Amino acid sequence: MASTGIATKGSAAGRRGRRRGWLRQAPEALTAETRTSGIPADEVPDARLQGHWLLASMGKRVLRSGGLHLTREMLEAAAPHAGDRIVEFGPGVGLTAAELLAARPPFYVGIEPNTEGRAKLDAVLAGRPARVVTAEASATGLDAGSADLVVGEAMLTMSSPQQRRAIVAEAARVLAAGGRYAIHELALADAAPDPDRRTGRGEVSREISRTIKVGATPVKLAAWRALLTDAGFDVVWQGTAPMRLLEPSRLIADEGPIGFARFATNMIRRPEARRRVLAMRNSFRAYKADLSAVAMVAVKRPTQH
Repeated sequence: MASTGIATKGSAAGRRGRRRGWLRQAPEALTAETRTSGIPADEVPDARLQGHWLLASMGKRVLRSGGLHLTREMLEAAAPHAGDRIVEFGPGVGLTAAELLAARPPFYVGIEPNTEGRAKLDAVLAGRPARVVTAEASATGLDAGSADLVVGEAMLTMSSPQQRRAIVAEAARVLAAGGRYAIHELALADAAPDPDRRTGRGEVSREISRTIKVGATPVKLAAWRALLTDAGFDVVWQGTAPMRLLEPSRLIADEGPIGFARFATNMIRRPEARRRVLAMRNSFRAYKADLSAVAMVAVKRPTQH
């Protein structure tokens, strides 16, 4: 595990002043899951499920490329605290949301376009000053300058170059000056072949996308940093980890013995899911020299609005 830099926070006085507009939006009561489009994940055959929802359906909670340890390193660098208004892009089943809410923020908003996993997320948020907005991360509908910390994991990798620029621009818009943006994504090694500039696709991307059934476009560390700096951020911390999402040792570290046993049991009981998980693991192993996980914390420059 490697990391560089330090977390940066804005002044408490600035946060208090900015918080007023945010708190005018009272938390919405969390409701039962409502599916707005598509087929519910529990009705989709294992052969067709997107990789992250397949793994979640088998009991895997940690779906980030660098595992729970890198997520926690990222959060330590981002330093969420009781004065932060927090927005999370793509909270999924709520694992990182639980870590963020432990800081007792005055407000948490999850931006989640999908309804899969919503029941688990609702359980995490229940009784907290928190709500979920069904929206795309590129168009949240939140007020400009209404957040102190935005967190997004495993989202930009699954977006096209145009989409990821729009998502990062939205993070910059939602954040107040001095606010922090924390990301956890998949990266290409410096020695890996460069992907196509227009599509973001290359050999590694095509193979990974084929096995997980989601478009994945990892880029090199320098490109991740450039994406943030071009949008008005200064990167203040970076951490990396091997891409070992489906290796037994990582599964045990992320899920614990009981969670690992549950996942292994589902591997036995669901042959098509087992076939797909092994195909994903084989793909990750085949390109292990070209892949790594990266997390970054960046601070919005004061000149950005």
